[in-house]
Amino acid sequence: MDAIAAPAPDADRPHPGDIWLAEQFETHRVHLRTVAYSMLGSRSDADDAVQEAWLRVTRADRADVVNLRAWLTTVVGRISLDMLRTRRSRREDYPGTSLPEPIVRMHDEPGPEEAAVAADSIGLALLIVLDTLNPAERLAFVLHDVFGMAFDEIAPIVSRTPAAARQLASRARRRVRSAPRPDTDLVRQRRIVDAFLAAARDGDFDALVGALAPDVRFQLDIGAHRLGAHAAAAHRTAPETTLVGADVVAKQMIEVGPQFLAQITPVIVNGSAGTLAGRLDRPGGVAGFTIVDGLIVRIDVIADPEKLRGIDLGGKAGEETGGTRA
Repeated sequence: MDAIAAPAPDADRPHPGDIWLAEQFETHRVHLRTVAYSMLGSRSDADDAVQEAWLRVTRADRADVVNLRAWLTTVVGRISLDMLRTRRSRREDYPGTSLPEPIVRMHDEPGPEEAAVAADSIGLALLIVLDTLNPAERLAFVLHDVFGMAFDEIAPIVSRTPAAARQLASRARRRVRSAPRPDTDLVRQRRIVDAFLAAARDGDFDALVGALAPDVRFQLDIGAHRLGAHAAAAHRTAPETTLVGADVVAKQMIEVGPQFLAQITPVIVNGSAGTLAGRLDRPGGVAGFTIVDGLIVRIDVIADPEKLRGIDLGGKAGEETGGTRA
């Protein structure tokens, strides 16, 4: 197969190769952003990775490139791997619970087709498990299992042989299998979440417990700065950010839920039923629900202002938010 080459220059079109490359890059931008988000679990970091990829691509020798999409995916993969390795050392100092940045859209609109499909394929539960992998395992799994790249293409990125890259993906796959496999019926998900929220408003403890899996896990990410400030202001330890068990979660919902439930809006969070608290253009929190066999097995609440920055559903119903639009 011939290598990809930009059109030959002509007198009436200055720098045609650069224009052609920019057009091709824009064609693949949503895909590249999805790859980076799968690797990093952060909308802002994914945008930074794609921008860095564009800068590198403009300086690279493309004479031997045969498959532009695969080549760009490799570039974004390398950048994301470097970012993961750097961030891993920073995250060790992060107090409390750290959750991914959510992708949010209104519950009654499909959103841009490709972006919606991308969000639906990368649920919060999967991202949380991916965060437990080392950077090389995560890259091998994401590029092979999610995006279908061959191990001989992945191997150079992680500086391993194809066989070793295959082993990285295999180890990651075993860990990922421990993640809940969510129900995919969005209408059923919404019905279950709505019933759960109604029970919380009514203070119906038995109904709350009945909607939850016995080992349900509730996690709250309020951000490193807010967590430290809260503890210092109260002259006590930081607030509990992880709860496990149906009785414990139900009790917490009855105690603190009513003050938040009056200001929530149903939304789609990474492809699953969720809620947004506060203003549509400046949310105070986003909750994602993971439902398996009709029961809620995870509730993940992101209230870190840094991770909510860029989410603006005010007047933009149906659009992916937080940097997920092409």
